[in-house]
Amino acid sequence: MAIKVLKPGLATTVQDLGRPGYYHIGIPLSGGMDRHALAAANLLVGNAEGAAVLEAVFMGPELEFTDDALVAITGAELPPKLDGEPRETWTSFKVKRGQKLSFDFLKQGARGYIAIAGGIDVPLVLGSRSTYALGGLGGFKGRKLEAGDELPIGNAGAAVKDGRSVAKDLRGLPAAMPTELRVMPGLYWHRITETAGNGFFSGTWKVAPEADRIGYRFRGGKPLEFVPREPPFGAGSDPSNITDACYPYGSIQVPGGTEPIVLHRDAVSGGGYFMVGTVIAADMDLIGQLQPNTPVRFVKVGMDEALAARKSRAELLGKLRGALA
Repeated sequence: MAIKVLKPGLATTVQDLGRPGYYHIGIPLSGGMDRHALAAANLLVGNAEGAAVLEAVFMGPELEFTDDALVAITGAELPPKLDGEPRETWTSFKVKRGQKLSFDFLKQGARGYIAIAGGIDVPLVLGSRSTYALGGLGGFKGRKLEAGDELPIGNAGAAVKDGRSVAKDLRGLPAAMPTELRVMPGLYWHRITETAGNGFFSGTWKVAPEADRIGYRFRGGKPLEFVPREPPFGAGSDPSNITDACYPYGSIQVPGGTEPIVLHRDAVSGGGYFMVGTVIAADMDLIGQLQPNTPVRFVKVGMDEALAARKSRAELLGKLRGALA
């Protein structure tokens, strides 16, 4: 079985839960930017949580199926249509051979996840089928989809019933405005003044147009003021420069002290910009669903709160597994 790409959408790629373990040699995690939505889509069609799916950004693709299939779309509210007839998101539905799946205009969120029973069966690269387009690695030929591509689908496991859905309270999507992103201050927090630190957390920022799989840029808050210093050997003259260091997933670099950038799934693993802190793991999925101009507040937390949030996020996934068991 295969699916034919009639229209690729804006930036549709094959993603699974990523390829951890290679960050130290400069190969990023990749994988779905909203891991919870990706896992939910797979569970709806009877796949393992980490099976490969399609991640569609802002605009969905148009796909033709060469055989019968079970499909589910989660994440952003990107309304699916089967031969022009509307279907529900967060609900599995059957597709017959020759039918075409397309999408209406985006209504909420940023990234939709299209799971097909059996999973997208592209080759494993370093243990993952995820696309790292910047490095031409994984996915379908190491790139986003193009018209004319044919994606192989694996063999489906035990059949599951169509029409199963995920309740709204188990979807884990951003709720309030402005969206709150919890942050642990980082190793370089001492580089900014107390006033600048307070302003970073008290101000409202907005997602900039430069928001992609590499990182999300934010604008509109107060520029950071730096503590005076003599630049250390190996660092640049700008006060936001440091001697090259590793960048954790979720770390927030602020070049020139003006526009924070949260590094995401395809980010580089190190460089010479200071990091004001790191967005906690529990909130990284939320970033993947933020559209440009969405208002955001950064909220200061400590390790205990970060661990509690991670536990809560894991419990949400546990409830989802139970509901779809």
